[in-house]
Amino acid sequence: MPCCRCGRHCCVSPDAALCSVRGEAFSCENCLLSQGNSSHDRDIVSDVSAKFTETLAATLDVREHETGQHSKRVACQTQVLARRFTSDPAELRQIYWGSLLHDIGKIGIPDAVLLKQGPLDEAEWKVMQSHVEVGYKLLAALPGMAYAAELVLSHEERFDGHGYPRGLAGSDIPFGARLFAVIDTLDVMTSDRPYRVGLSFEAAKTEICRQSGRQFDPIAVEAFLAEEDILRKMVDLKCSTQDPAPRVPT
Repeated sequence: MPCCRCGRHCCVSPDAALCSVRGEAFSCENCLLSQGNSSHDRDIVSDVSAKFTETLAATLDVREHETGQHSKRVACQTQVLARRFTSDPAELRQIYWGSLLHDIGKIGIPDAVLLKQGPLDEAEWKVMQSHVEVGYKLLAALPGMAYAAELVLSHEERFDGHGYPRGLAGSDIPFGARLFAVIDTLDVMTSDRPYRVGLSFEAAKTEICRQSGRQFDPIAVEAFLAEEDILRKMVDLKCSTQDPAPRVPT
């Protein structure tokens, strides 16, 4: 089915319920995410440096063999949750940048570790974990990015204190990072991988609810459940990066 904006065919089933989060004509995921930013956050993505940053995030996704537009997707979906708690443009902007660039530190991880197919050994795992601190140092050096840098540093923390790198727990974890953790898990679980097909939204929802109070802040899980309808539609709009072969009429 062609997107009403870019004309590109999408692999999503042309079900009326999935045609758009906003109930419009069919919109592919890329156009939907871009429209969401342009209509709500013009100050976030309007200048050249912002576009460059989004391109950098997309490049990192490609290097890690991530699915589709992982970084932009989780940034936009984290905004859905964040807007339940704040309307401050500056705060929303910081949460957006931190979510978009959450894995920027992986630029410093060797391919032998980052792209290893099997499980990491202890030494390799320590190298992988260092990406949060590398990312923090990169962002913290930029003016006006302090909160975004803290989100990057804290996005692998767990609500129960068993995360890394600092073992923060509860409210000691920046709130944006607590919201992001739920969305990142949602996207990872519902995305295809070379070794498995992505799970359903329901399966991801069950796991997220099960981890409330352990991996996730219960408040963040409540926000996820409150925004379930729009997040479900955004997950359903995931597209492949290549146009599917045209169907032969039967």
